[in-house]
Amino acid sequence: MGQWRLLMRVKLETSRRGNSMQMKLRLIIIVLACVTLTACTSLLPRSSSRTPGRFANFESAQDAAQRIVPLETRFSELKDLGFDPDGGSNVTLIPYPDIVARLAPYPALPLPLLDPGVRKCVEDQAACRGYLFHFERQDRHRTGSFWLDFLNVRRTTEVTGWSFDALVIVSNGTVLFRNYAGQAQIDRVERQSNPLGPLQPAGEAAGAILRR
Repeated sequence: MGQWRLLMRVKLETSRRGNSMQMKLRLIIIVLACVTLTACTSLLPRSSSRTPGRFANFESAQDAAQRIVPLETRFSELKDLGFDPDGGSNVTLIPYPDIVARLAPYPALPLPLLDPGVRKCVEDQAACRGYLFHFERQDRHRTGSFWLDFLNVRRTTEVTGWSFDALVIVSNGTVLFRNYAGQAQIDRVERQSNPLGPLQPAGEAAGAILRR
């Protein structure tokens, strides 16, 4: 009887140790899974885009644009303010007809009612030209599940940054008109869902064939 009790006690102790080992093993697997998922999340792609320029943010670009005074600022001063009409890669030259279409779209509107700089541009005609400057910074960061992203099932992208546009009208070496606009803070989330995952392009191609 005593030997039977001893045997049962040994079996019970062995079973407890086995359960303890299983729990430890499960805990290790859970920890490894968490570490793996965290590491995989860091593998999601990031990207950024920015236009050349000395402006670090929307506010600095706005402050520089406000220092451009119509009918006073000289064309040669624009570069020092951060708006380079000749060497900038982020500037678009606007010809006179397009300027009139933008700023004086109604031919019946009397000239005295136009902005003084715009009126001077209309009077100078071909001598008047415009420059559209664009400054932008965008950071794109994919978030969410690595495997859902990797398999193209669901992708979430966080987009942050800012953008700034400035229109400067010049004639005979003098700025006649300036205006600006943009987004001081870009903060949006783009979501893309593909139920077929990596097979989504094939499914869309097949659907297009069937619709013909």
